[in-house]
Amino acid sequence: MKPDFSSKAGTKSGIHSLHASWKKLPLSRDKANTLLLLSACLLVLLPHTSILSWWVSAVCVGLMLWRGWLTLTGRRLPPSWILIPISVLLMSGVYLTYHTFFGREAGVTMLALLLACKLLEMHAKRDLFVVIFLSFFLLLTSFFYSQTIASAALAMAAVATLLTAQLSFQYTGVMPSLWQRAKLALTILGLAVPLTIVSFFLFPRIQGPLWSMPGDANSGRSGLSDSMSPGNISKLALSDEIAFRVKFAEATPYKSLLYWRGIVLNRFDGRTWSHEEAARIAPAQAFALTNGKTLHQQIILEASGQAWLFALDIPGGAPDLEGMDSILNTQLEIVSSQAINNRIRYTAISYPDYRLQADLPAQALLNSLTLPHGFNPQTLRYAASLRQRVSTDQQRIQAVLQLFRRENFTYTLEPPALGVNSVDEFLFASRAGFCEHYAGAFVVLMRAMGIPARVVTGYQGGATNKVDGYTEVRQSDAHAWAEVWLTGLGWIRIDPTAAVAPERVTQNLQSTQAPQGFQGLVNFAMGNNSWLQGMHMQWNAINNSWNLWVLNYSQARQMDVMRALGLTGFDWSQLSLLFILLGTVAMALVALPLMRNRPQMSPLDRIYFSLCQKLAGKGHPKAAHEGPAAFGQRLKASLPATQYQPIQQFLTVYAAAKYGKNAQAETVVVAQLKTLLAQCRWSN
Repeated sequence: MKPDFSSKAGTKSGIHSLHASWKKLPLSRDKANTLLLLSACLLVLLPHTSILSWWVSAVCVGLMLWRGWLTLTGRRLPPSWILIPISVLLMSGVYLTYHTFFGREAGVTMLALLLACKLLEMHAKRDLFVVIFLSFFLLLTSFFYSQTIASAALAMAAVATLLTAQLSFQYTGVMPSLWQRAKLALTILGLAVPLTIVSFFLFPRIQGPLWSMPGDANSGRSGLSDSMSPGNISKLALSDEIAFRVKFAEATPYKSLLYWRGIVLNRFDGRTWSHEEAARIAPAQAFALTNGKTLHQQIILEASGQAWLFALDIPGGAPDLEGMDSILNTQLEIVSSQAINNRIRYTAISYPDYRLQADLPAQALLNSLTLPHGFNPQTLRYAASLRQRVSTDQQRIQAVLQLFRRENFTYTLEPPALGVNSVDEFLFASRAGFCEHYAGAFVVLMRAMGIPARVVTGYQGGATNKVDGYTEVRQSDAHAWAEVWLTGLGWIRIDPTAAVAPERVTQNLQSTQAPQGFQGLVNFAMGNNSWLQGMHMQWNAINNSWNLWVLNYSQARQMDVMRALGLTGFDWSQLSLLFILLGTVAMALVALPLMRNRPQMSPLDRIYFSLCQKLAGKGHPKAAHEGPAAFGQRLKASLPATQYQPIQQFLTVYAAAKYGKNAQAETVVVAQLKTLLAQCRWSN
């Protein structure tokens, strides 16, 4: 029975309504199979909805609903003169959106639209296979954007549904139930598991992320850039995404000591702080330790698209990275030689008790004293007054911190907008801000009083997951603080935010803010429910394990596995041969039991099957319901007598041996049939 992908003759009147079609339950086989295929395609497109432009998702859903309506009502599929203009309009929309037909985003968009349009043009069985194979390909592209456990599970569900739909269209007789077809699809997937495991561990790995193109920037973000203006970090603090995970070799320090150094901002234009290039590698004695205490951290950094690495203040050197270099520059920033476009893992060593660059010459500190002309005059006058009233630099620092503590300053994620003289407006008008407001204003006051100072951005704090022991540092932990230089002491960390909201440093951001939005309510609920909090930690630990052992299974990790198995000294060619060998073994382990369970064909039936195969190849296939006699009668009408005679003798001997009481031994009959088979002529 050939599947029907368009309207049937049963809709002669052409006026069946959708309500009437629903009354015709149960659905016909073709309609049910088509709706199953539509469901599979929706699952394929689902992970792309967060990536594609809104109009693309709306068009795809609209076209598929149109196809579903046509299927339910039995109407004909739209003709080419309707589909072609629609296709032209959609391609024009793609070009207007992306200004190109090339590249990842434009390519995935065109594939999604092609799938939705192809569903409206299924007239033959080959069109069905085009839709299914296009769906498989489009499913692969979803891994360009997300490789989480949830996305992998959704992909497996889509594959199983696609296989079920493909199997459904193959049945010509009685079709099993949907559950039986789904079980068969899952069985087919299960048969692929052994080879998948072998491929995962042994297929030669390439450097770089598998599911991205060079220069794609991998959609990761750290949120911290080489500039800072009022409002930058407060916007980032609304994100609950993981920035990096850390496991300490020693005991985890108190949260108030968890300052993760990132980017030093030393240049100020009146509103925006920016990074000042310091490309020189830090000398070996860039800082002198006051004691020998060290902290070893194993850090798993998420993709950011930037070159900054993070470590606990203050890092002792540049870490070793797989496939790239890194340096520790004179500002004690760790910078990689390439942008971090995929998750990386490295080990950092930090010294929590330090004296940093205490012997810098005055010339080296000039940039940390510079302020732009014509900005924030009220702040400059206040600083000049404070400098006259207070005699030492330490006392001046404390005076500014006391200003933040005692005056009516507030810590908020939603500070008011500031104008040209942003520091003046913050200190003497709004007095409401986030960490970047306090750090920036503090450094301006220090410089105005002749104290070298700079802004440092990074992260502060982090929550330890009790399940796997990793400290999770999120984007909401993004923070800005200050460093001041004092004679004989060098650079000292000062956090003005702690003067206003000390709980921000000793606890976390959520403790200082009321729940905001859905994510805020979720965090608030988990913070007040130990069971939910435990489940959240379990899920985070599972995600971390997935990242470590699946997504981060790199070439170096593969070599480590080989060494653990005692397989040392393998290069990529030998590893390829090992993969082929073990892959063959895995397929054999799957195939041999299936072959053993197949019904064994007797030599008599095997020779008869050979005759049927040869006749089918010449355009005379045997029908499934035909026995030897009926098959012979049909052949007699279509074959010349000279060709038909040996075939008739063959079928007569076979039928007598198979169904009669032929006393001859089977070996004798098989030999006779082989002779007759050789006498058959196969010319057209």
